[in-house]
Amino acid sequence: MRRLLISSAIAALVLAAGCKNNASSTTSSSGGSDTTSVAQTAPSSLTPEQLGTLGAQIKKTPNDADKILANNGLTEQSFAAAVRKVSENPADAKRYATAYKSAT
Repeated sequence: MRRLLISSAIAALVLAAGCKNNASSTTSSSGGSDTTSVAQTAPSSLTPEQLGTLGAQIKKTPNDADKILANNGLTEQSFAAAVRKVSENPADAKRYATAYKSAT
């Protein structure tokens, strides 16, 4: 179940990055107030690169997912929230994807 949730979060990020890149030319850089409030409540002080590396580590050793997340001060839910937050910004999503690919 955990592997499925984490894999789904990673897949959602990659898909969102592709969709956001296509739509980024039509959206304003300031974003909507709803997006801002969600982004502010998503827990994580990790950079997109750090999250991407964590995602790759979890993919490599899914049985150690809880340990990997705990070592970085995250839970499964907070990791998923942080990945969703990153996916809201096309530049951050690209940084995540690059780090994820280079760490796999």
